[in-house]
Amino acid sequence: MLQLPTTKPEMNQDDALKQFSHMARERAFGQRIGSDRLIQAGLDALVAGVDSPSLAMLAGLLRSEEPEAPELFDRVLEELGLRFYPPDDPQEAKWAMADWIAEQIADGSLDPATGTHLIWTDIAYDLGYPKDLEALVHCAHNLAGWEETWGVSVEELNREAIEAAKQFLSKRTAEEPKS
Repeated sequence: MLQLPTTKPEMNQDDALKQFSHMARERAFGQRIGSDRLIQAGLDALVAGVDSPSLAMLAGLLRSEEPEAPELFDRVLEELGLRFYPPDDPQEAKWAMADWIAEQIADGSLDPATGTHLIWTDIAYDLGYPKDLEALVHCAHNLAGWEETWGVSVEELNREAIEAAKQFLSKRTAEEPKS
């Protein structure tokens, strides 16, 4: 059977900027992103019509020039106004990370099992398992230990995790100080 090559759907400017913003947060929260992904994001953005003085340099890096990618990526973020700096206070930075992960769970861009697991292991633990994260940690436990014999589908557990993320965000938004 003949298999045709699969291609990614064409990215528009909004998608490209969202990808840059997402990667900026990943890096700010300590996730390592390979130079190949940074360069590909630059190429995707360039093809989508995003304009930035350093973008073409990032997108055009050769394999031998990959070590330059992180610095160029940061420069592009600055030029596009997408640079993200987490709060200096370690606890506030963890809460900002929880917000970001919950947003991704709620909008469907992050698998609920993966997201709740990150909140459980990378955030709740460090914050001493605060009450505000209990529902998300509970969802993480359920999704991690799920068995067919439970009488509830994994899809239903995923929906519960999405709802818990939305409720968490709603509560966090309501608690934000008004300026």
